[in-house]
Amino acid sequence: MTMAFSAFETAAVLIVLSAGFAWINLRWFKLPGTVALTMMGAVASLIILAIDFLTPTSDLAGTVSRFLEGVDFHEALMDGMLSFLLFAGAMHVDIDDLRKGRWQILVLSTIGVVASTLLVGVGFWGLSAAVGLAVPLIWCLVFGALISPTDPVAVMGVLKTARVPPTLQATIAGESLFNDGVGVVIFSILLATAVSGEPFSLIHAGEMFVVEALGGVVLGLAVGWIGYRAMKAIDDYAVETLITLAVVMGGYALASAIHVSGPVAMAVAGLLIGNRGVAQAMSKRTQDYLLGFWALIDEILNAVLFLLIGLEALVVIDRFGLIGLGILTIPLVLAARAVSVGVPLSMWRDFLPFKTAFALFTWGGLRGGISIALALSLPGGPIKDVLVAATYVVVLFSVLVQGGTIKSLISRVAGRPEDEGVPHG
Repeated sequence: MTMAFSAFETAAVLIVLSAGFAWINLRWFKLPGTVALTMMGAVASLIILAIDFLTPTSDLAGTVSRFLEGVDFHEALMDGMLSFLLFAGAMHVDIDDLRKGRWQILVLSTIGVVASTLLVGVGFWGLSAAVGLAVPLIWCLVFGALISPTDPVAVMGVLKTARVPPTLQATIAGESLFNDGVGVVIFSILLATAVSGEPFSLIHAGEMFVVEALGGVVLGLAVGWIGYRAMKAIDDYAVETLITLAVVMGGYALASAIHVSGPVAMAVAGLLIGNRGVAQAMSKRTQDYLLGFWALIDEILNAVLFLLIGLEALVVIDRFGLIGLGILTIPLVLAARAVSVGVPLSMWRDFLPFKTAFALFTWGGLRGGISIALALSLPGGPIKDVLVAATYVVVLFSVLVQGGTIKSLISRVAGRPEDEGVPHG
């Protein structure tokens, strides 16, 4: 008998698990929230598999797998959580610090992503051939596009756990907020080429990129400005919070309808309302309520997202034989990230402390839910199995190992004592 979950029941299960695991972490482990929930989700997946192994009549893994398939990770993140997470993250970035690093953010989130896509794509093509899988080059480039952007949710979580100079922190946050939008656009262009089988057209790709990326900026400015003006005309924290929800949900839906980048639009709108809106359109009472509301939304969705990443281990367990390729891919992705950010950073030594910046951008450039969501959106077949398995291994390593060690790394590189206690989220 197959158990079907309603949308409410699915949300209830995820919230209950997130709350329980978050409580366990705070009570005993005190790890960064993203690391703890991913780890606990993955451990829970292994426990479920062990129960099925020890109890042959049990089909607990099948039940949980069907539950996860019902969630539709790609739709839940790309068409649901992402708009809220990007807006909430952007609201807490200081636009003055961001403006100081605007050229660095522009280069790293565009040229850097393209360079990483090419490096990972070509390297993965060689790795897949070496292990006898021989994935076509265009599909390897698709993989490069989906794995190259750093996850803004994971990166913002890491920045909360270590003291980082404000300008460097804003540059890292800005790059992570915008490079995922750029990465999604590049992914869409390459995927369309791979599926159609037609030759890649640089001119057509450039046109699509300009329309989607710049269109996202324009839409974000438009909906952010409308929200700002509406909030400035009144003083009621409940209505103003409702206006920000309208900006996020309405703006993201509109971006999808007119085929511009929703992630870019939400990052821009969040920056506008989080800076000019907070400073000029809100009373002190509204600021407290509205910023607290969005901080809470960020924490809740963050918890659910990284729990889902951990639980997704059950979805890729059937591809166990491909995990070796995923492990080989980890140093490739790190090397591509090091080159794509290291070369530009070496030219900005007067602006950013190279040693700290290189460590943070490279080791702190975490992959997360966006990469998994894009991988799961690929058309079914053997190639998808290969790419999903490699993506999951890279993301799991990124969140657990990189995310779990970045605080101590920053402490050593920057020569600062670690903070007392670890913020969670």
